Amino acid sequence: MPKRNTPRPTDAELEILKVLWRRGPSTVREVFESFSATKTTGYTTVLKLMQIMADKGLVVRDESERAHRYEAAHAEEDMQRRLVGDLLQKAFDGSAKKLVLQALSAKRASAKELSEIRRMLDELERGKR
Repeated sequence: MPKRNTPRPTDAELEILKVLWRRGPSTVREVFESFSATKTTGYTTVLKLMQIMADKGLVVRDESERAHRYEAAHAEEDMQRRLVGDLLQKAFDGSAKKLVLQALSAKRASAKELSEIRRMLDELERGKR
């Protein structure tokens, strides 16, 4: 799990992390090109953001080649768990029930998602007995 002193990523940083989680270690050019179809972000903006992210400890920079490669410093699941934990404390006073009920009422879950949620709840329930 990410260290508590690792800063929470901004929305733009989270978009870069999503690319790195999907692609694996990537150059700034590769991250920039993955955005070019959907965003108007410039190359230098992506470069600056990734440099800042390295300073913050959100990504790790490999400088062994001419084109530096960046990779996420934390696994996607670990970062998601941290962000959800922060949200749980700040918005729901630590109540997982409130968080889940609001999440399910905000966006309709597919039958497949509901089935997976039921399976996970069954597993959690069996684990407590």
